[in-house]
Amino acid sequence: VTGAGMTNLSKNAIPKPLHFGIVTVPRFIIGSMILIGIVINIANVIGRYLFLEPIIWAEEIMIYIMVWTVFIGAILVSYDGQHLKMDVFSIMLPSPYKEIINFIATASVLLVCVYVIPNNWIVVELMWNNDQRSVVAEVPMVIPHFAILFGFSMIFVAIVVRFRADSVFLTCHF
Repeated sequence: VTGAGMTNLSKNAIPKPLHFGIVTVPRFIIGSMILIGIVINIANVIGRYLFLEPIIWAEEIMIYIMVWTVFIGAILVSYDGQHLKMDVFSIMLPSPYKEIINFIATASVLLVCVYVIPNNWIVVELMWNNDQRSVVAEVPMVIPHFAILFGFSMIFVAIVVRFRADSVFLTCHF
């Protein structure tokens, strides 16, 4: 059910707006964020070595960009089922056992999401209520902490959508 990735046939079982929201939008955001990080880095290098005036907030902002990029990228990886897994033994198992192991792995990721989401909600709420800010750039700390909440929530949605698409595909074609 949840192998190395979705087949093209099972991807067709997902409505286009949902696929757009889970795949196209995150890819665009990741690409944009990486380009913004590159521009900030180049500007910082030019400022530091040409004008001897570095952008003091550049590294901090690039770290937050990377945090967001990682969690948005995790949505895509989870949706495609391409995350790192220890499948050295499971790929050698015969058919019913392989699917059982993959189901357990998928259920485990969903359980981790169910654990992280409410716990991180508390942290995000604390950051929001206390208006805690970063040291140099004075970015509200709710922004980087919300990346975790958003990422795990969307990972949960992506896996459920993938699981349902694979299930619909299997029930319709076999």
